[in-house]
Amino acid sequence: MSWEDLLMPVSVDTGALGLELSEGWPDRWSVSRRSGRNQESHSVRALIQTPMVDVEPIRWFSWRRGQRHRPGLQFLVSTGRHHGAESLEEARLLLALDFAGELVDVVSQPLRLRFDTVDRSRQHTPDFLAMTRSGIWLIDVRPEVLIKESDWESFAAAAEVALACGWRYVVAAGWREHVVSALDAMSSQRRPLSDPLGLRPRLLASVTREGVRFGELAAASGCEPVARAQLLHLIWHRRLAVDLAEPLGDRSLVVAGRAG
Repeated sequence: MSWEDLLMPVSVDTGALGLELSEGWPDRWSVSRRSGRNQESHSVRALIQTPMVDVEPIRWFSWRRGQRHRPGLQFLVSTGRHHGAESLEEARLLLALDFAGELVDVVSQPLRLRFDTVDRSRQHTPDFLAMTRSGIWLIDVRPEVLIKESDWESFAAAAEVALACGWRYVVAAGWREHVVSALDAMSSQRRPLSDPLGLRPRLLASVTREGVRFGELAAASGCEPVARAQLLHLIWHRRLAVDLAEPLGDRSLVVAGRAG
């Protein structure tokens, strides 16, 4: 399962209709990015030939009273660091990457894109650049109900740049049913967790090829409250697996995971 499988996909094709994509557009469109204290700008064609290494956020965000979104820092097990998120939706995207994205590193607001439409020049700053073991993702996060007409052009422009660079692009506009509640539950036990009662080996050994119900596994452990925490930890770290198409609960079927 890829983290993309958790998303409800949206197409940005309609936004491409307003872009100026005649021959030579990679030389006319430009990208700004930051490395250390240095900020540099160059064409998209130059970006294609330049690896994205040691990239830092092109801009920072702040907190203030009365703002409608909720920025913060999200800790990721995959990187061992906190990463900035400008909203609860962005924080949820980071959790999904941490859980199922084979994540190596991720940068918030990695670049500023200046692109041309048929009638003017515009700017857009994508939300994340995620380096995973299966490739690089350029990602925007926007609930579908909040996407404005002008956003589709910005998203389509980011998609064109990603395609030119050999990356993948996606707009995280919504999640499949039950994914959000499952991620919230499992992420509560994602950090290192000790096992003084030695429940973890027994839980792993109790999972049959056909699978065992979550509640039955926990009840048979002899210490149900602790076993529940251990099961969530094992699922997060892919030692065990459940079907996220269903609500996570006592009737969830637990099977051996990728690392099991």
